[in-house]
Amino acid sequence: MPEFAIETKGLVKHFDKVRAVDGLELKVRQGEMFSLVGPDGAGKTTTMRMLCGILEPTSGEAKILGYDLRKESEEIKKRIGYLSQRFSLYGDLSVDENIEFFAEIHEVKDYKLRREKLLEFTRLTLFRTRLGEQLSGGMKQKLALACTLIHTPEIIFLDEPTTGVDPVSRRDFWKILSDLLKTGITIVMTTPYLDEAERCSTVGLMNQGKLMVVDSPQQVKALMQDAVMELVIDQIRKGFNLLKALPEIIEVQAFGDRLNVVVKDQARDFPVIENELKRNGISILDHRVIPPSLENVFISLLKAG
Repeated sequence: MPEFAIETKGLVKHFDKVRAVDGLELKVRQGEMFSLVGPDGAGKTTTMRMLCGILEPTSGEAKILGYDLRKESEEIKKRIGYLSQRFSLYGDLSVDENIEFFAEIHEVKDYKLRREKLLEFTRLTLFRTRLGEQLSGGMKQKLALACTLIHTPEIIFLDEPTTGVDPVSRRDFWKILSDLLKTGITIVMTTPYLDEAERCSTVGLMNQGKLMVVDSPQQVKALMQDAVMELVIDQIRKGFNLLKALPEIIEVQAFGDRLNVVVKDQARDFPVIENELKRNGISILDHRVIPPSLENVFISLLKAG
């Protein structure tokens, strides 16, 4: 078994004059959870579709589970599962029937025991007779995952699997993924939620078709040179607008009753912030320096680039 589940060299995809993926160099280890994050149009979905053999690369090389992407795509497709953004369940089929349908597509003959395990695993056993169109958004994603897993793939590719799913279902879906990881499967996913990416073993920050950095979430966050301060103030909206206009402020975000403020030098810039707020009748109730989030790092890298 190769060390890397996925290995690419100089992978490129053009759409007319648009370079959607630009010289991708990527290695994903067996059994890890890898997340590709970036804004819309960064090239995440195009990368996914190439690695699954759905799109043909313009140039470059890739190996999936040791198989050549160009020459052995059919072998690769037998060993992977792909849950796309527009995964099509059949609304007029029950949960059971949907899984059966995908088992037949993948030529899985003795699928019934596997289906029972997947229904239990995704907590859908009680809903097995319910039609697909009657499921909630979170339950549809669980069913889509069960259909993706019916042929026991070695790698699953998940393209923004929790987009549009309520927070409780998102948490439940992530618990299922965490349990799935214990079986030794490799999970490769894209997500617009950077808090989700922090749960992965490795994360790749992508923009304009290029990977800016690939590392563990902890190592990526260690790249942050600026300081992040959390301020609790008594007039959030007014304070947000005031600080946004200060030249010392690199970035400011509002979270409920507090602001996250990014500055170059906390010791130098905090007195400026304090004076500006006080001058405008705003009190700082509490403040502290906090560790940067992946979102902080991503925005910092984008501005630096």
